[in-house]
Amino acid sequence: MNKLIERLISIDQLNKIKYQINDYSPIYIQGLSDGSKSHLAYSLFELLHQNIVIVAENTKRAEKYLDDLNQLSDYVQYYPSLDTNFYNIKSIDDQKSNKRLETLINLAKGENFITVTSIAAIRNKLTALDKFNKSFVTLDEESLVDVSDFTNKLLALNYNPTDFVEDKGDFAKRGSIIDIWPINSGNPIRIELFDDEVDSIRIFDKDNQRTIEKIENIEISPASELLYENNDYQKVINAIQKDLDSRKVYDNNDKKLIDKYNQIISFLDQNMYVANKDLITAYRLDNYSSFLDYIPDDTIFIFDDVSRIYESVVSDDEKFLQDLTYQMENGEVFASFKDYLINSDEIYKKIANKKIINFTSILKRTKLFSPKKIIELKTIEAENFNKNVEEFIKASIELTKNNQKIYVFAGSKSRKEKLLESFIDHDFLLATSEDRSSDFDKTPIIISEKKASEGYYVKDINLHVFTSKEIYGRSSSKKQKSKKVSSKNIINYSDLEIGDYVVHENNGIGIYKGLTKIERNDVEKDFILIEYRGNDKLYIPVDQMNLVSKYIGNRGEKPKLSALGSVQWQKSKQRAKKAVDEIADDLVKLYAERAKQKGHAFAKDTNWQDEFENSFPYDETFSQLRSLEEIKADMESEQPMDRLLCGDVGYGKTEVALRAAFKAIMDGYQVAFLVPTTILANQHYHTCLERFKEYPINCAMLSRFNTKTKDKEIIRDIKSGKVDIVVGTHRLLSNDIKFNKLGLVIIDEEQRFGVRHKEKFKKFKSSIDVLTLSATPIPRTLQMSLSGIRDLSTLDEPPEERLPVNTYVLEYDSGIIRDAILKEINRNGQVYFVYNRVNDIEKLYLEIKDLVPEASIDIVHGQMSPRQIENIMFDFVDGKTDILLATTIIETGMDIKNVNTIIIYDADLMGLSQLYQLKGRIGRGYRSSYAYFTYRTGKILTEIGEKRLKSIKDFSDFGSGYKIAMKDLELRGAGNLLGESQSGYVEAVGYDLYVKFLQEAVERASGKEVKIKDYNQALIDIKIDAYIPNSYIKDSSQKIEIYNRIANIDDMKDYEALVEELIDVYGDIPVIVDNIMYVSLIKSLASSNGISEIREIENNIYLFFTDRDYYSFEELKGINESYKGEMKLDLSNKPAFIIPVTKNKLLDTYELLDTINKIRSKQWKRNY
Repeated sequence: MNKLIERLISIDQLNKIKYQINDYSPIYIQGLSDGSKSHLAYSLFELLHQNIVIVAENTKRAEKYLDDLNQLSDYVQYYPSLDTNFYNIKSIDDQKSNKRLETLINLAKGENFITVTSIAAIRNKLTALDKFNKSFVTLDEESLVDVSDFTNKLLALNYNPTDFVEDKGDFAKRGSIIDIWPINSGNPIRIELFDDEVDSIRIFDKDNQRTIEKIENIEISPASELLYENNDYQKVINAIQKDLDSRKVYDNNDKKLIDKYNQIISFLDQNMYVANKDLITAYRLDNYSSFLDYIPDDTIFIFDDVSRIYESVVSDDEKFLQDLTYQMENGEVFASFKDYLINSDEIYKKIANKKIINFTSILKRTKLFSPKKIIELKTIEAENFNKNVEEFIKASIELTKNNQKIYVFAGSKSRKEKLLESFIDHDFLLATSEDRSSDFDKTPIIISEKKASEGYYVKDINLHVFTSKEIYGRSSSKKQKSKKVSSKNIINYSDLEIGDYVVHENNGIGIYKGLTKIERNDVEKDFILIEYRGNDKLYIPVDQMNLVSKYIGNRGEKPKLSALGSVQWQKSKQRAKKAVDEIADDLVKLYAERAKQKGHAFAKDTNWQDEFENSFPYDETFSQLRSLEEIKADMESEQPMDRLLCGDVGYGKTEVALRAAFKAIMDGYQVAFLVPTTILANQHYHTCLERFKEYPINCAMLSRFNTKTKDKEIIRDIKSGKVDIVVGTHRLLSNDIKFNKLGLVIIDEEQRFGVRHKEKFKKFKSSIDVLTLSATPIPRTLQMSLSGIRDLSTLDEPPEERLPVNTYVLEYDSGIIRDAILKEINRNGQVYFVYNRVNDIEKLYLEIKDLVPEASIDIVHGQMSPRQIENIMFDFVDGKTDILLATTIIETGMDIKNVNTIIIYDADLMGLSQLYQLKGRIGRGYRSSYAYFTYRTGKILTEIGEKRLKSIKDFSDFGSGYKIAMKDLELRGAGNLLGESQSGYVEAVGYDLYVKFLQEAVERASGKEVKIKDYNQALIDIKIDAYIPNSYIKDSSQKIEIYNRIANIDDMKDYEALVEELIDVYGDIPVIVDNIMYVSLIKSLASSNGISEIREIENNIYLFFTDRDYYSFEELKGINESYKGEMKLDLSNKPAFIIPVTKNKLLDTYELLDTINKIRSKQWKRNY
């Protein structure tokens, strides 16, 4: 048995379940982190020796369980859900049907294993168990076969007669040979007859038809999970006839429906093949079983969060009814189709009689299976080392000194070997590999080459589980030279998950269903699957990903799905475009006003500027330098600057702002630095003093910390021009403050200022340069800068060596919190403890004092006097106190490098942006840092509170500020963003497309040339396998991200950067992945050079262009002379460049396009 599972089985709580499950079902186990659930489920399987059915919320969660369990055991089966098909065409869900049948066959045989499934999957009608068991056909070398009788049996078992056997469920008869591919066999089987005797039974290869081996017997299982006898067919025909008789014909759709079902009846009458059995399943009202009849009576059900599963089923039911209504209106089905699935209440009733365990991380109210017993098993996420393997090795060795055990899923053999070597290099010899280990007592660190989705820590048995995700991180360590951020880049930060609503620019709003591989004309490609109204499906080639974006609506509500091919979507788009054009005109007037305003054009950089910038003690990141260039260019132009500098917490926004301030001061102008809180003002003031100390620059601060006399003196000096830079809160906006020569206003954390203050800012902006800094731009400012109304600079990457914050969301547990505080204090660090209620903060102070008597604690909150706050803060900064118990007064900008643990009490009551800012207060140094978001013990969270905390956990990596803003937009909707008049249009087309229309309208109205690159993209149809195989990248969300990057390849530089990154992260690139990157590169080059489509026809590749006159004679001549390969030119009505198909057809196509591009660029330079 696996050493990890051996250890988990020893957990006291699991052993209690063994003895209590019979009397106390349902049992709830709460406090579980996601990574631990599959391993605990497998431990229960080993402990109880009974069949287990794991019920997951949806396909994505089920597949995650499956991946984790398959690494540990062969006793795992997947029972997936099927899609509903309303049309009389064969579904392409064969693989899913086969997986389901394999599970049913194994259950029918009484085998013992774990089934991973969902409620949606167990609602289909199945053959009655008794009949299913009797329907197997067995043959051996002694059997006598009546061919006609045997063929009828195969047809009754739903095998498909074909000329050649290519898939499971096919059979073919040729003379005395019968080929068949049973559902329960890995390969097809050939039965050779001599008259009516079996001569031989052989397994053969489907590709070359050659024998693999001879076998003695064969068992043929049913090829359908719902078999029909004549009696069943007759009942179905009678029920359909009833529907037909009562249907009146009012329009074409009624006629279509009647014709469709009359045809089905005639097919059934003649024992003919019905392409889609779902259409008749709805009329099968008796003589069927469900999945629950196939499982043994003592089966244990493990639910992955009952309340989430219940909500998911309710939403599935609503969707099914909407689809049904739509398809009834379309004349596809009768109302009787509602009986196609077994009612969910019936399923719940049957499950209620079984033994039930519910896994949950957070205890919530549930309408299903109320618990008879709640067991607490605290597991929290493993610490994240973000590629710092050295740090991981040291931390692991340190843990073993405290009697902690460690199990590592390295993810590959080479990583396992490297880790073992690293431990030896650190003179630690008690780490071993899983296959050599006897147990944890002898070797506290065990390393396996297997994979797991995420790590965790089980407090009760002192066990830490790490995976390659925590040690090596997920993405590339290479620095990406990023281009200027556009709305598309940021919007793609809204990561796509299966089940999300998406907008396809040409087809409207649908549901994203994941990636699927399709083979067409012997060529395999990946497609994105989107489901529309009525369960209609659209398969989109991945190279058209840029037409798909996540839907963000008005109030976070579910949108109405579009119908494929309907006019409605086009109308919605037209209306939104019209509304957007009106806004654009107003914006352009505003622009024109600003363009008339003349501000000050600052001089070029001085020598002092270079010296000042070089004195920065750290290496600047690429995006810091890029943003600085953009800001300086704005300052040096006559037009007033209005720029938003957006960078995650700790990305060095302040340094960029101070360099801009230095530039303004060197030109003889004053700078106002506006901040939302006194504490932040104090900190920025000290940063200014530190950075400007070598230069004759006079810094001042206006805040509550000053005496009245001091304030008066500063105000006088501001007026006379003595003060060069003043840092202050909104006090700076008071009417009594007059600047002598104000040139630049820097606003930090704009989202914290009220509307009144923002109006004041607007007045500044008409004539003075304004730079706004923000880590979580509130959606409105984000949206304004996205649609080109404000300029946006972004800091995209963290400073070198920074580690991401380890984030834990958990019920408040004094033991874990004490450990967290002591862990920080023992390494001479300090802790923030955030509690946002002043009235009983003293009570919490005493609790913490009791919990950690060895620590010194101070309280700080907004109701204290400025002097008190200042003294306490200075003591904390100087390291005199260990724990600072504070309200959210510390939220903005207190950067103390020694504070690397934050504990937030009642985190579920705070907003996303607020939680994110608080988390940003730690992790400023180069050590691991920890954020604990806690909610009260026994508290049942609201749905939105749970989603907020989940988002914070999901976005624990760097650069999540934008993601947080986008997620907030999703949770709250985008309705209040543009005023109510526009919210209807946002609802209709989605925020993303709306912003895109707005951007284009603004560009059009302001006379810029609109690049409609997304619309006129060249169509590529070259016969070549082009997709990312699972063997290269398995995780579908990572796959989507890479496809997205591939779709955005513009030139050879982009291609090379992506190649470098892929090799670095995933290893050598398979040819089929390189193919898809080349296709994207070709598409981009073709689109920008007037090529409308590229097609492989017979033995040539045709590059069609729109118009004979598109290329001048000189250009055509130049292309012909410069292209090294063989090429013909067709200048007929459908003009094209033609090149022959070779082994390197993609490379040839690229080289021709590159030649065309170079010739056209030369010609363009000559003309202009």
